Amino acid sequence: MDDETRTGLIPYQPLGRMGTPRDIAGVTAFLLSDEGRWITGQLLSADGGFSARY
Repeated sequence: MDDETRTGLIPYQPLGRMGTPRDIAGVTAFLLSDEGRWITGQLLSADGGFSARY
């Protein structure tokens, strides 16, 4: 994604920023942890609230 596209999408992000690899790493770490062991076969939207707008 080029800088122009990234900058153009920020106003549509409820959290006011684009996601980072660290954001996804936190979700992944939770799902692989003991606390996330009961979650199976789900489609999770980890998009900072972007899809909640529509």
